[in-house]
Amino acid sequence: MLDATNLVAPQQRAVRPPQAGALSEAAMRKSAKDFEAQALGFLLQPMFATVDMSKSSFGGGAAEAQWRPLLVEAFAASAVRSGGVGIADTVYRELLRQNGAQTSKMGDTES
Repeated sequence: MLDATNLVAPQQRAVRPPQAGALSEAAMRKSAKDFEAQALGFLLQPMFATVDMSKSSFGGGAAEAQWRPLLVEAFAASAVRSGGVGIADTVYRELLRQNGAQTSKMGDTES
């Protein structure tokens, strides 16, 4: 039986603050989708703590446990590609709002 002590957390990606006006809309959309995939990965990870993999077709084991974080990451990325749960849309709108505010502030200081 698996327990939570042998689970490996998904790899965290470094988050850099955007430079004012430097992000295109495509880059903001990609960042929003990456964020949603990472959030879904963290939400999906505990599901595997309760699954008894010893009775599965593959039999569990250390090798399977090592690859599990990649599987969870792939599930999360697939969910985002299929439309996600709405996190990316919300993050994207916020990035647009913040980028617009930064752009208008830059315009105010230049004039």
